[in-house]
Amino acid sequence: MRLTATPPPGVRTVFLAAILGGCMVGPDFHTPPAPASTRFTEAPVPGRTASADAPGGAAQTLVQGRDIPGDWWQVFHSPRITALVTEALKANPDVAAAQSTLLQARESARAEIGALMPQVSGSAQAQRARISLAGFGLGSGSASYTLYTPAVNVSYALDVFGGIRRQVEQLQAQAEFQQFQLEATYLTLAANVVVAAITEASLQAQIDSTQEIVKADNEALNLTRQRFQLGGVSQVDVLQQQSLVDAQVATLPGLRKQLQQTRNQLAVYLGGHPDQYNSPGLDLDTLALPGELPVSLPSKLVEQRPDIRAYAAMLHSATAAVGVATANMLPQLSLTGSYGLEASTIPNLFTPSGIIWSIAGTIAQPIFEGGTLTAQKRAAKAAMDVAAAQYSSTVNVAFQNVANALVAIERDAETLQAVLAAQKTAAASLALARSQYQAGAGTYLNVLTAEQSDFSSRLNLVAARAARFTDTVALFQALGGGWWNRTDVDPNVAQCCGVFQ
Repeated sequence: MRLTATPPPGVRTVFLAAILGGCMVGPDFHTPPAPASTRFTEAPVPGRTASADAPGGAAQTLVQGRDIPGDWWQVFHSPRITALVTEALKANPDVAAAQSTLLQARESARAEIGALMPQVSGSAQAQRARISLAGFGLGSGSASYTLYTPAVNVSYALDVFGGIRRQVEQLQAQAEFQQFQLEATYLTLAANVVVAAITEASLQAQIDSTQEIVKADNEALNLTRQRFQLGGVSQVDVLQQQSLVDAQVATLPGLRKQLQQTRNQLAVYLGGHPDQYNSPGLDLDTLALPGELPVSLPSKLVEQRPDIRAYAAMLHSATAAVGVATANMLPQLSLTGSYGLEASTIPNLFTPSGIIWSIAGTIAQPIFEGGTLTAQKRAAKAAMDVAAAQYSSTVNVAFQNVANALVAIERDAETLQAVLAAQKTAAASLALARSQYQAGAGTYLNVLTAEQSDFSSRLNLVAARAARFTDTVALFQALGGGWWNRTDVDPNVAQCCGVFQ
């Protein structure tokens, strides 16, 4: 082998040490340490919530360190919710897009691994030529000949400083990022479907309650009209009761609009169009509120949240990119060789005299690039700093999500307890106001006020009940959703070529 340039002894020593030691320039990635926090909230959260004597009002116990099931939505014991989530995970195009993006990233990483291997190609050439004999002092004639040249060509880039390996590492980290983006898509979609189903049930319950109240108040309006005709009440009382009924009826279009828009959203979550969605709604009374809720240790959250894992992979990719930029500034060593046969006739190709070969080595060292390589390295370092800051921000938001969910679970349980008490009081007040009015001991204004209070408290009760369920969804989502325990994902898609495994 003959090199095109002879490096000094010191450089040769560096090359040899790099090859034997598997040197890779640039910083090595280390997963950032988990936060040292011992809890998620400013003040310790009670281990058990308040309870209310209403559907969805049971107390919930927070269990520290309990694992999260992969199919966490089944804690509601609702076949309807399970069916919706299962269909969405299979049919939603966002999931399909995330799966394909992951496969693309994995194949890109595999393609780059090929650069670490020798590149072998074959060629064959048949050439027919005519030459003048005058140039050889053989007269003025000419001669024709045919030349056959089959050959195998080999080239190999010696990854002395690890530039190619850093590129492979970068692409593997990007595949890791897409892996956890896919898990985040699964988690977000499942949570959105469950929340939408609960919202649909809540809106339908509010509509049903409003219709019941309108029916009862219409009956009161008819009685008031009869009493007016008999001279027992004034026309003002009739108009006031009519105004109350009209106000209640006016709330129905808005509730129905929200209900239909929620159903439209569910149709899209399930990968279809609103006109194709005719699924029956969920009954809020059929949902079971889980009595125990898992609360992960703060130190485990960074391992569980797919968005945190995704940004860790992004930081890994940015770290490897610094190594790539560093390696580009250093000498590049490559070997090339070829082996073939050459003869004027095909039978002569297979004789020893027809063998031809060559081998060469090349060292290329950037000398002047106008500052390009230096700027690229600085840019890669800046990108690494950006990725580190984004990772830190993602961790902070994740802790906030868990804290918000825990606070909501505690306070919304208290809210339901208070709203239930207020609804019972409003119902009793309405019954008393009507009784007193019929006995002539109260004014009709008292009845109207009590009816309005009862109407508001009944709708508030429905909303407070739904909030208990959506708070539970928010906690499971904030804790990562148990993706590590899932069994319904295609292992060929879920398996990452990743760098953490």
